[in-house]
Amino acid sequence: MAKDQEIYLNQKAQMEALKHVQSPRLGRVLTYWIGGILLITVLCLFLPWTQNIRTQGTLTAFTPQDRPQTVEATIAGRIEQWHIVEGAFVQAGDTIATISEIKEKYLDPNLLDRLGEQVQAKEGAANATEEKAQAMAQQIQALREGLRYSLQKGRNKITQTRLKLQSDSMDLVAQRMELQIAEDQFARQQKLYEQGLKSLTELEQRRLKLQEAQAKLLSLENKLGATRAELVNARTELNSLQAEYADKIAKADAELNATRSYLYGTQAEISKLQNEYTSTQVRNRYYNIQAPQDGYVVKTLKAGIGETIKEGEAVATIMPENPQLAAELYVKPLDLPLLKVGDKMRLQFEGWPALVFSGWPDVGFGTFGGRVAVIDYTGTNSKYRILVVPDPASEHWPDALRVGSGVYGWAMLNTVPVWYEIWRQLNGFPPDFTGSGTTTGSVDGKTDKNK
Repeated sequence: MAKDQEIYLNQKAQMEALKHVQSPRLGRVLTYWIGGILLITVLCLFLPWTQNIRTQGTLTAFTPQDRPQTVEATIAGRIEQWHIVEGAFVQAGDTIATISEIKEKYLDPNLLDRLGEQVQAKEGAANATEEKAQAMAQQIQALREGLRYSLQKGRNKITQTRLKLQSDSMDLVAQRMELQIAEDQFARQQKLYEQGLKSLTELEQRRLKLQEAQAKLLSLENKLGATRAELVNARTELNSLQAEYADKIAKADAELNATRSYLYGTQAEISKLQNEYTSTQVRNRYYNIQAPQDGYVVKTLKAGIGETIKEGEAVATIMPENPQLAAELYVKPLDLPLLKVGDKMRLQFEGWPALVFSGWPDVGFGTFGGRVAVIDYTGTNSKYRILVVPDPASEHWPDALRVGSGVYGWAMLNTVPVWYEIWRQLNGFPPDFTGSGTTTGSVDGKTDKNK
């Protein structure tokens, strides 16, 4: 019994020692935690991850007329009065500032009246010159009509003289025949007288008739010569008449052309004066610098009264009311082929809290949807600009957004395992690019396998 008891006590002492050398409980818990974390990490490596392109930029206006613009002075002048303060809302046509004239040419307060009088005077001179031209045109027409009548009269006179010449020629032929008869009768009478059959008185009568016939023939020959000379004179007069009227008409035409030339010069001066008059009228409107559209005065670029400004110099900056906002983002050339117009994006605006998981868009909140509207064809500082507008199918952008605020954007692409994305990032590879188009996924992070 004593021996058994001793053996029992020895075994019990050994058991107490084993209790002191066994593994601590805290170490086992730590081992379990480390193993669990490693297991979860390995499992997370196989979770789906949505590839994306990260960009950043600022808010701007989509259309040029909605972007901040400077209001410029159309003409040079001196500031006389300001009608607005910074931050004020102005409507299109409201006067921002009033300026006065500084150019010597336009300092006359009655310049428009003076120009109007000059225009009226020139118009009166032009009307008088036009009436003179019309009178000269009528005079030329009268000269041409007179030439026509005079030529007809001259031709009639030539015809009449020609007929008279024919009549005188016939009379001359008849008189020659009559002279021949008279000569024959005188010769027969003389023979009869020599034979004693006729008296001397009868012979003298025949000689008298012969002399009368000769005298009449000479008269008719002279008359025929005079008629021929008259015909020549009529023809010469006709030619002279043509030359005389041609000279008068040419002089009248030259004077008419000179008058018309003066008239055209006067009309050109009238047009120049009217242009100057209208330009001065329009210039008077530019003394009031007006707002081009509804908006808010952001900043005045000139100050004080009496300051001189140049043509085209800006005096204030206006931000249009209710601009169509767009996010102006810049992407790397490596990511540019993956984007196209119409792709969806998620946006985070500065000043608006958001919890973002770029690879898991479903678990993030506080971001807003958008669509790519413009992709530039040229780069800026080794990056390409894109414009993103609100997505009609997504939530509305906040109304309090201002142009110039910072924007962060994500363009969702393919869905891949987490380990693949880590491997791609470590090696600097671009996101997956398959097919002829981009692999952009939908806004909710689901992969579009058809792209």
